[in-house]
Amino acid sequence: MNSSDLSRRTTVNVQEKANLIWAIADKLVGPYKPHEYGLVVLPMCVIKRFNDALLPTREAVLLKNAELTDLRIQVKEGFLTQASGYKFYNTSPFTLQTLLADPDNIEANFRSYLAAFSENVIDIIEKFDFDKEITKMANNSLLFNVIAEFCTARADMSPDKVSSADMGYIFEELVRRFSESYDEHAGAHFTARDVIYLMTDLLIHPRREAIKQGGMAATVYDMAMGTSQMLACMEERIKAIDPDADVLSFGQEINEQTYAIAKADMLIKGGNPDNMRHGNTLSDDQFGGFQFDFIISNPPFGIEWKNERAAVNREHAKGREGRFPPGLPAISDSQQLFLLNGLAKLRPEGRMAIIQNGSPLFTGDAGSGPSEIRGYLLENDWLEAIVQMPNDLFYNTGIATYIWLVTKNKAPERAGKVQLIDASKCFVKRRKSLGNKRNELDDVCIALVLKAYAAKKDVLLEENGLLVESKLFANEAFKYSKLTVERPLLNENGLPVLKRGKPQPDSALRDTEILPWGTDEDAYIKENVLPYAPDAWVDHSKTKIGYEIPFTRYFYKFTPPRPSQEILARLKELQAETDALIKGWQA
Repeated sequence: MNSSDLSRRTTVNVQEKANLIWAIADKLVGPYKPHEYGLVVLPMCVIKRFNDALLPTREAVLLKNAELTDLRIQVKEGFLTQASGYKFYNTSPFTLQTLLADPDNIEANFRSYLAAFSENVIDIIEKFDFDKEITKMANNSLLFNVIAEFCTARADMSPDKVSSADMGYIFEELVRRFSESYDEHAGAHFTARDVIYLMTDLLIHPRREAIKQGGMAATVYDMAMGTSQMLACMEERIKAIDPDADVLSFGQEINEQTYAIAKADMLIKGGNPDNMRHGNTLSDDQFGGFQFDFIISNPPFGIEWKNERAAVNREHAKGREGRFPPGLPAISDSQQLFLLNGLAKLRPEGRMAIIQNGSPLFTGDAGSGPSEIRGYLLENDWLEAIVQMPNDLFYNTGIATYIWLVTKNKAPERAGKVQLIDASKCFVKRRKSLGNKRNELDDVCIALVLKAYAAKKDVLLEENGLLVESKLFANEAFKYSKLTVERPLLNENGLPVLKRGKPQPDSALRDTEILPWGTDEDAYIKENVLPYAPDAWVDHSKTKIGYEIPFTRYFYKFTPPRPSQEILARLKELQAETDALIKGWQA
């Protein structure tokens, strides 16, 4: 199934289910404000998903549990999960449906039902901090009605009725709606599927033939996983090529609710829920010592890392033994730290696709942390390509964004080069905006970007009005020297002030010159500085090496102004029209 088919399915089946759940949320009006609906609806969706998944094997689990009364819980775990068919279970005599038979005791029975889940599910429910919501709903006579609404036939969330992919879409839609009602950044929790599919296809493209051969085992990591849909899409794309591929997903997420959703999804799919971990990736790395085949991530940008400063500084002090060896970005923006974290966790032949805004391309002077981080990628020849995406692709921002493709093992024909791809004019308009998302990438758009990427050279591609341009540069194109040019300090007689026979610099006259890497420094100074300041010299002790990627400059298209005669003629036409209007008013 291609991405267009998936999109159509999302807008039909998934949208209907999300609308139904949203309608249930409306029953919370009064005790809950609209931005608080998610506190109830998201955990209830997860609980209902577990409930419906376990219904077919419920009796088998209860029988097995009765047989195992004298065994320790650690021993019982294996038998009970085998009986349930999942890596979780529930030993309660209740289901959500049977709770409704005793309205007077529904609060106590509901708590008993939740406590009978296996520990991995209890951990998920606790991450939602749901206990206080149960009390609040019970105190406001809402608990019975909410459970009853989730038990209608239309709210069936069993895996045979709602696939894991569809459930992911449902959670995405609900999180987006709840975020908008709270004026919160929905895009902080997940990335639109069309963007994810472009990222996955760029990651997989060089490995497609190897995957087709079969027998592939791959690990995939998302350092800011949200509801884990990037991981799900990566697995989907790999298995579309080889259904028997063994894909292991790993992710870390700081938001407790979205982490809980990701872990629940992994449990239902039968994966290892321990690979979904909660915590701050920058200050509480849950995957120390791990390395992965693929890394795919859309970490937050424009978010300060002040709270993580102490931990980040300790990691930086470890040098190459740590995750942030080359330098640190400005405290106001953490996104380059996520880039470095990914690099540290990339296997020698691994590949990473990470979304960044424009800032990591050029902010920071020569010698600064951001510049040194760029230099770290370029000098090690790890940066393979950068793709500029269209604006208005994300739910919470319309700014320019870029996919950075990083690998520690470039193909020989890419060695020493970086490919820049301008796909900013390759999009289709949405019929209806979703927040700031007014544009999207259809299959034609994605295929065109992949074609440009595969060309590995300068190309301009056009199809049905869609444009993609690719340019290939040597790594050194993004490197420069920053020279400090001094002028002598003069005494009251107009003569240079000397110290140990050397003229002393006048800081007020100090200047700098930026030279592209490889420029003949002496020739440059002779031609561009000395004719205007014959007494100037370069203080080589202050020379710094810098790195920047002025992406838009390389794709700038000059549009010549209209000829002056044409402009003058048009002005005369407008003047005549204005005079005629004035005469008409005066008549």
